Amino acid sequence: MIQPAKRLSGLTSAIFTEMNRRKREVQARGIEVIDLGIGSPDQPPSPLVMEALTRAVQNPDNYGYPTSEGSVRFRETTARWYRHRFGVELDPEHEVLSLMGSQDGLAHLAQAWINPGDVVLVPDPGYPIYFASVTLAGGEVYPLPLREENGFLPDFSNIPAEIKNRAKLMVLNYPNNPVAAIATDDFFAEVVAFATSNRIIVAHDLAYSELAFDDYRPPSFLETPGAKEIGVEFNSFSKSFNMAGCRIGYLVGNREVIKPLAVIKSNIDYGVFLAVQEAAVAAMQHDIEHPEENGNGALYQARRDVLLDGLKEIGWNIPKPKATMFVWARVPNGWTSETFAFTLLEKAGVVVIPGNAFGVQGEGYVRIALVKSIDVLEDVIMRIKESGILFT
Repeated sequence: MIQPAKRLSGLTSAIFTEMNRRKREVQARGIEVIDLGIGSPDQPPSPLVMEALTRAVQNPDNYGYPTSEGSVRFRETTARWYRHRFGVELDPEHEVLSLMGSQDGLAHLAQAWINPGDVVLVPDPGYPIYFASVTLAGGEVYPLPLREENGFLPDFSNIPAEIKNRAKLMVLNYPNNPVAAIATDDFFAEVVAFATSNRIIVAHDLAYSELAFDDYRPPSFLETPGAKEIGVEFNSFSKSFNMAGCRIGYLVGNREVIKPLAVIKSNIDYGVFLAVQEAAVAAMQHDIEHPEENGNGALYQARRDVLLDGLKEIGWNIPKPKATMFVWARVPNGWTSETFAFTLLEKAGVVVIPGNAFGVQGEGYVRIALVKSIDVLEDVIMRIKESGILFT
């Protein structure tokens, strides 16, 4: 038989596939499964965004090919939102690029910059596309361990000189998926110093900038002095504005880093449907004028508190994250990530993702997505309590 490309051999979704298979088996026994695995928002966009999308869909002028870089209106509003939210100045013409969701850009950035043999520094645990994009580009992944004792921040002092010399790109993500950690201003300053001295491009994924709790406001990496000289930042409307299915995001920052990705995009797509861009513009404009009305942070904070306070009462003590829609939970002693997740599904009918799905350093943890209502999360607590799993 004709074989698929060898580059696919480096890609795997084995654990996610296995969890789905086991979920179907449990459902076949008549058990209603509560899925806290995938981080897809369960809330709709605001009525204002849906109304803007409806109007734009009814405009015949929006059905031509959009440009791959994004409409002028979209890029100008993105720059305005960044100035409002972070105090970062952007040139809409050269420093903003629209994307079909941030994953689209994350998947193709390595294609734009990485040659076979080039090294990319990737967080471990990390969002799977970080690893996959490097594999597809023929590059070499060098994992940056994110460990609990270091606040889930990478330690650059442990990177060998030979790797620093070969590294061309570094991917970071704070607030972080899957570990739900946050970064400090001092850490971002350290990133800029390290990347500048070693001539490494920094790509920061800021997808969870608006999902923060306890009065914490995540910064942009580009706020850091010198960051725009060596870096770019991805953001998305999926989590911040509940527009995951719309597939729209953007890349901002250093124009010379953005330019090759824009070339890739101009060769493979015609851009995001203009009606979707108009809905994104409406979301940003309203957030600029009424930032207090974006209630996602309060919603997920309430869910976080109900779930983790309830689990603490039954012996599973999990630190409360300050951002994202995820909880990164250490499994009880004597369990691996997979055996715990499989047992939780079998005995409680609750899906969580084994931590090793996100890298070697994820072993010993599971990721829990806060994507269900409070009453469902209360049911989760009761199910886990009645499962017979011991946490002490």
